[in-house]
Amino acid sequence: MDSATEACSKPSSFVYLKAAFIAMEPVDCLISLARQVGGGSITTRVQTFILEECINDNAIKGPKLNHKYIKNVLQKLIVAVESTSEVVEGLYEKFAYYLTINLEDQLLKENNRICKQVTFLLSPGNSTAVDLVVSLQCSLNMLEGDTGCALWPSSLFLSEFILSFQEIFSNRFCFEIGSGVGLVGITLLHAGASKVILTDGDLSTLANMRCNLKMNNLMEASSVRSSGQPMVECRHLPWESVSKSELLIYQPEIVFSQESEDAQHGLSTSEPPIAYIATVIRNQETFDCFLRVATENSLSVVDVTEMVKPLNLLPYMQSYDRSSVHLLRVSPICL
Repeated sequence: MDSATEACSKPSSFVYLKAAFIAMEPVDCLISLARQVGGGSITTRVQTFILEECINDNAIKGPKLNHKYIKNVLQKLIVAVESTSEVVEGLYEKFAYYLTINLEDQLLKENNRICKQVTFLLSPGNSTAVDLVVSLQCSLNMLEGDTGCALWPSSLFLSEFILSFQEIFSNRFCFEIGSGVGLVGITLLHAGASKVILTDGDLSTLANMRCNLKMNNLMEASSVRSSGQPMVECRHLPWESVSKSELLIYQPEIVFSQESEDAQHGLSTSEPPIAYIATVIRNQETFDCFLRVATENSLSVVDVTEMVKPLNLLPYMQSYDRSSVHLLRVSPICL
């Protein structure tokens, strides 16, 4: 058995390829992964899988991917294959189709949004677990300030952390600041949180988040709650009304805090609220200022990145750089 055949015989390889496609990984990353699946080259079997199980299947099921993305995938796939082997029947025809449809009209219909599906691969480490697939409407215009509707490494890392250590969040009242597309809130509910409040300072981001909660069949208002089911609330957090010291504490990309179910009902509890912050430290001075203000407010900040490493639940996502993200645990200093 040659290396290409051996690589293609691994079902997980094709799972990774499909997951990368529906997550709309950058096209170069997808082509690189296709080569890995084929044992170094994009084999006939790999090409057929991309055509039938990714592109054609997506046209039938679930949220439709952006047409321009599919066109770019086909173009780079064909170029990559032509240099080494034969292109399978059907790829040229499919590329011609995406060349002729009106992409500008499609983009207008999508209202400058794309729909990604992020798959957390829970089953490899747990035979009883089912993979979690989260559909997210994201922005095409990050450079125009629509950053709250984009996926960031910190939210992916924190989501992996939550799903890896679900016992920390089960039956908890959870509150997130700067929730963006809502990914962390969705994973909190999957981990068994009893109630989740998602906040953001931008109303358009909040509207996009509500859309994503609906797309994943989650409740979003306290007025609609079935017995025994978790609840999600979306709230607007006006940043301009927050004090300077609070801004310094909550400025990192993702902030998560929790308290026990008893505490939210006013009952006594020995467990204080805990906050988890996943952040990329871009400026050391700003981070040092955050630590100083936290200490002044009797808060302990511990970098637990190396102590509680999450499982790699997104192994197919080559564009996601885990190494840049720090996980901080913030708790009150006992006086």
